[in-house]
Amino acid sequence: RLPKGYVFTSQTDTEVMVHLIDALYQGDLLQAVMQAVQQLQGAYAIAVIAKDEPHRVVGARAGSPLIWGVGESENFLASDAMALAGVTDQIVYLAEGDVVDIGLNHCQVYDASQQAVSRAVQTVKAQSMAADLGPYQHYMQKEIFEQPRAIADTLEGVEGIVPDLFDPPGNQGLAEEVFANIDNVLILACGTSYYSGCLAKYWLESLARIPCQVEVASEYRYRDSVPDPRTLVVTITQSGETADTLAALRHAQSLGMPHTLTICNVATSAMVRECQLAYITRAGVEIGVASTKAFTTQLAGLFLLTLALAKAKQRLSEKDEANHLKAMRHLPVALQSVLALEPLLVAWAQDFSNKENALFLGRGMHYPIALEGALKLKEISYIHAEAYPAGELKHGPLALVTSAMPVVTVAPNDALLEKLKSNLQEVRARGGVLYVLADADTRIQSEEGLHVIRMPEHYGALSPLLHVVPLQLLAYHTACARGTDVDKPRNLAKSVTVE
Repeated sequence: RLPKGYVFTSQTDTEVMVHLIDALYQGDLLQAVMQAVQQLQGAYAIAVIAKDEPHRVVGARAGSPLIWGVGESENFLASDAMALAGVTDQIVYLAEGDVVDIGLNHCQVYDASQQAVSRAVQTVKAQSMAADLGPYQHYMQKEIFEQPRAIADTLEGVEGIVPDLFDPPGNQGLAEEVFANIDNVLILACGTSYYSGCLAKYWLESLARIPCQVEVASEYRYRDSVPDPRTLVVTITQSGETADTLAALRHAQSLGMPHTLTICNVATSAMVRECQLAYITRAGVEIGVASTKAFTTQLAGLFLLTLALAKAKQRLSEKDEANHLKAMRHLPVALQSVLALEPLLVAWAQDFSNKENALFLGRGMHYPIALEGALKLKEISYIHAEAYPAGELKHGPLALVTSAMPVVTVAPNDALLEKLKSNLQEVRARGGVLYVLADADTRIQSEEGLHVIRMPEHYGALSPLLHVVPLQLLAYHTACARGTDVDKPRNLAKSVTVE
């Protein structure tokens, strides 16, 4: 309880911490912060200064990330190493419950039991050049066009499908042991990462023949589930610090599921440290809030995991392995061909810019791509967008179809194409305007009320990685046409480190 007399001027919970520390302050900022954190519940990462001690900063963390950057005669506190790019590459990752006391002539870390401890200094190369826009208008546009390189970097060094790809440094053979002792997969993720997990489910069950369950992390941690110790728990996170995903991982571990693996873009993150196995994507720094290259590199990592599990279960022939590897190596070139379609997406975006609603349709493994396309459009253009499996049209969404609601459809030439064509006719019969991404051999032609963009080539199981790029470009150019803040959409954050 705070003494009477404190007046709160905001609705942020952080203000409670400030008043609490002030109430406990007796001339020693470190002691005040240490006493305060013992009374706090929930996640926080703070840096505290006092006007009576202007040359001292005390930092503390629980749940949320906090790093200490060590420079030459200078020190820094930040939530991420990228924030210190170009300033220092010497980083200390503070542990859960740590407090750090930084002064002019001293720096000391204290653990959760308030004992002085040493934390290892790591060299982290965060590229400051990633913050340069170059010829692009926004970071999102830049990051969309960086996807060929990001995929190539993520697949660099992959000569064959071996469990070692997922081993932690210094523990070779662990992945092979884990893969031999699992019968199913549980994927935990949030947002865009959840949609990459939804696509991975199709791959895992069709190629590896392994049952897969995909859960929204924030829901999984609070519901009664049936644990199976022979489950591989896979977390997907760009930052590796997503609070709900970390909590879901810990919940799964507490239920007796020890086999864990993460697909993550940050090798030094909490998620990588807490999982047995990892595949580090090499998307590079992603600044735009709406994820693009992090999503496609996650898919690349998940496809490798699918093949590795299929091989471990003796369900991947040498011929199929060679064909899949060849297709993956060709992905950067294929992505360049898709990016060349940008002018056509600019034209579509003009049509979308004055709309308030949109519908996205897909079938099979392209349904998660429709979900991702709808998310991108709503995130940055503020257009209400929903995605459905095309086969669900008659079960409700068809009631929304009018000439005022554009319908975007992903139409690859796969086993479900004829079914999808029937769904498109249902939309047209009700006056809906269709925007279709179609493979060249689908024989879907542009006409009044039907706008078609031809995809460069059909890509089999990896087709979703190509089809998502035009949807990213559509969302981007629609947002530009509407004049929204593309890189920093309202009410959203890049890394969600709180519940």
